[in-house]
Formats: sequence, structure tokens, C-alpha cells
Amino acid sequence: MRDPLKALLQELEAFSKSHDRKTADHSAKMLNITRDTGEFLSVLVRAAGARRVLELGTSNGYSTLWLASAARLGGGLVTTVELSDFKVGLASSNFAKSGLASSIALLHEDIGNVFARSAADSFDFVFLDTDRSRYVGWWPDLKRVLRPGGMLVVDNATTHPHELAAFIDLINADSAFAACLVPVGNGEFVAVKAHELNHIRT
Repeated sequence: MRDPLKALLQELEAFSKSHDRKTADHSAKMLNITRDTGEFLSVLVRAAGARRVLELGTSNGYSTLWLASAARLGGGLVTTVELSDFKVGLASSNFAKSGLASSIALLHEDIGNVFARSAADSFDFVFLDTDRSRYVGWWPDLKRVLRPGGMLVVDNATTHPHELAAFIDLINADSAFAACLVPVGNGEFVAVKAHELNHIRT
């Protein structure tokens, strides 16, 4: 029997490529992660045992499905945030078809609002793939909501290095984080928060 999730992921890959080729408006493009990035994220979530996953930038839900398929193994939940009405509609439909809807909380609102009501150490894993111009301003909240030992993954680190340079410099300058660039897909910048801040490097 054909795996319905696998079939849906393949369907979304084809849709994204076709849609983005025909769409001039950048904000309306799906801009999905690559399949190898999805596989990489799934492995990271499993390896970290992450149960509280935050995704900033849902699009049509392709990356969310990779995250949720891993998080659900430990009874986890992916909270994914998207502002676009059009993309929220697509994602909602895809989640319903995926069999993973119970492992996903889709928030249709501005990310700043989500940060404002999120307690410190709220998330084990954060995937960042949205408006890169806002990342620097979000850095204090990203640090706050990520638990000690938690992981932050930033997409497009090799395809858009200039847009991410200031943000990556902030992370690299923060002694509470160890980070590296992984040449998978569009480039994933991976940062891990120290377990105990009194044991961080100086």
C-alpha cells in the first residue's frame, strides 16, 4: 500500500516547483525547503528528542510535515506560524490530508504576537524560514524561548548569505551558543544553546 504521507510530500514538491515557476509575486511563492533539508530536519528532531517544535514560516506546510512526522514519534507538537491567508489555507488542507494534524498547531498571526505570549524555555527546537529582515530583531526572543540544550535551525544560509550575515554574526558572538553551517539544500545554519550557562565557553 502506498504511504499517504510520502505521496503527499511528493505531490507538494511537484506543486511547489510548478507554482513558483509561474508566479512572479515573490510573497506568493511557496519557496519550500528541499527534500534533503526535510530529511535533515527530521533526523535532527529525532536525535534531539524534541517534543516542542516551533516553525516560523509555514508556507503550504511542506516543511511542517517533515518536522511533525519526527516530533509525533515522541508525542510532540509542531507549532507553526504563518501570516499569509492564502498559505494558511493551503497548509490547513495539506495537514488534514497528511494524517499528522493532531501533531500540528497552525497559528495564523504575526510571529511577534507568538513571542509576546511565549514563556522562557518554551521550545526544544526552532526552525526559522520566513522574513529574513526580521531575524535580528527577533534574536532576543529566539534566545529566550529556546530551552537550554535546544536547537535553532536557519534555512537559506548559503543561498542568501548577505541577508543572514548580521543575524549569524549575532549568534556566533553569543557565548551561550555553539553553531555551524551545514551544506544541505539551501544551507542550514544550526545553533545549539548551552545546557548550563555557567559552563559556557568564554
